[in-house]
Amino acid sequence: MLWSDPSNEPPEELREAQAMLRRAGLVLAIGMIAAFIILGVH
Repeated sequence: MLWSDPSNEPPEELREAQAMLRRAGLVLAIGMIAAFIILGVH
């Protein structure tokens, strides 16, 4: 292994970034669904 990290876990910053991206994607998906419902009603 080239990396000096003994564990397979990603660093803390990467895990936080992944969690933030996952939350942002979820909010975006819910917002898109809500927008389609609102546009479909009118």
